[in-house]
Amino acid sequence: MLTYPKLKRNRRKCRALTGLTPKEFSALLPAFARAYAERYPAEKTMTGKPRRRTAGGGRKGRLQEPEQKVLFILVHQKTYPLQTLLGAVFELSQPRVNEWVHRLLPVLKVALDE
Repeated sequence: MLTYPKLKRNRRKCRALTGLTPKEFSALLPAFARAYAERYPAEKTMTGKPRRRTAGGGRKGRLQEPEQKVLFILVHQKTYPLQTLLGAVFELSQPRVNEWVHRLLPVLKVALDE
């Protein structure tokens, strides 16, 4: 699985896959985390309804950390691979890749505007 801690050690590869240097990636990360928290607050479900249980329960996702979410969407935007290939790289199914792309693109736009 492609992870940011591995990728940030290789500046050339990071730039090739994301279009950003590790320093630029780190600068984008706080804005992305804020935009994600605003769009998807922890006290609400993905559909916007109030949670009945506290957040954090259940199965842990592959794109749990903000770094992984940013890496995922930047790799998608820079290389624009087939969703099946992106799923193989991040160990996700094709439908899950599609869901994440649609969820993270608006967040990335807000973060880049900031």
